[in-house]
Amino acid sequence: MAGLKELRTRIESIKSTHKITAAMKMVSASKFRRAQLTLDKSESFQDMLLANIKKVLAELKMQEAERHIQFVMPKLLIQPTNPQVYALFVLASDKGLCGSYNSMIAKEAKRRIDELTEEGKKVLVFCYGKKALSSLNRYGVRNIAGAYSNVIKKHLTYAEALSFLRDVWDKKNQYQVDVCEIVYSDFLSGLSKTYLSKQVIPLDIHLAEEEQQLNRIGSAFYEYLPDPWETLHQFLNLYVRTSMFEILINSQASEHVARMTSMDNATRNAQDMIKSLTFKYNSLRQSAITTELVEIVAGAEAM
Repeated sequence: MAGLKELRTRIESIKSTHKITAAMKMVSASKFRRAQLTLDKSESFQDMLLANIKKVLAELKMQEAERHIQFVMPKLLIQPTNPQVYALFVLASDKGLCGSYNSMIAKEAKRRIDELTEEGKKVLVFCYGKKALSSLNRYGVRNIAGAYSNVIKKHLTYAEALSFLRDVWDKKNQYQVDVCEIVYSDFLSGLSKTYLSKQVIPLDIHLAEEEQQLNRIGSAFYEYLPDPWETLHQFLNLYVRTSMFEILINSQASEHVARMTSMDNATRNAQDMIKSLTFKYNSLRQSAITTELVEIVAGAEAM
C-alpha cells in the first residue's frame, strides 16, 4: 500500500503543476495577441515610412544627376568606410520558461561575435534582459560591457522604445562605436520566428536599380515641402524611432509565443504523466484488492 500512497501523492503534485502551466499558457496567449496586434500596425506604418524615404532618396539622386552636384547625406545614412568598433545589443527575456528562446538569441549573438572577431573588429556586448547574460556565459562569451534588466515592461510603450534608443546612442558616443547592431528575435508567425543581428545605426537603407524612378510615375511626380532635404531628415528621425519600437515589439511577441508554446508542451506532458500514473495506480490498487479477496477466500475455505 506504500506504493499506492506514493503514486497518489505524485499524481496530486503533477495535477497542481498542470494547473500552473495551463494558467501560464493562457496568460502568455493573451499577451501575445496584444503584442501581435501592435506589431501588425507597426509594420504597416514602418513599410509606408520606408517607401517614402526611398522616394525622397530617389528625388535627391535625380537632382544630383540633373544639376551635377552631390548632396552630403545625413549621418544616419553614412556608412563608415572601415568600421572597427561594433556594439551588439542583445535582447533576451527577464524570465525563463520560454523554451529555447534565450539560448537561440545567445547562439546568434555568439555567431555574430565570432564573425566580427575573425575580421579583426572590436566587439562590445551589451545584454538587455536578465537571461541574456547567463545565456551568453553558457556559450563562453565573457567580454560583456554592460548588463541590464527590465528593458520591456508588461506592455511595451513608445516611450520605452525611445528610452532604449537614447541608451543605444549614449553607448555609441561613450565608446566611440562605428556600427550598432541589435540581436533579437524577429517574429514571423505563431509557428515561425528568426533570430538575427540587425544594424540600426547607421541605417542600412539602399536604393535598388528599379527604385531609382520611385519619385516619378509617368509624367506625374512628388513635390516636397519645405524641400526634399528637410523632409528626408524628418523621415529618418522618425524611422529610426519606429524601427526601435518595431524591434522591441518583435522581441516581445516572440517571447510570448515561445512561452505559450513551452507551457502548452508542459501542459500536454503533465496530462500524459497523469494518465500514465493513474493507470499504474489503478492497476496496483486492483491487484491489491484481488490479493486481499484471494486471502479472504483461502482463509474461509481453511476454516
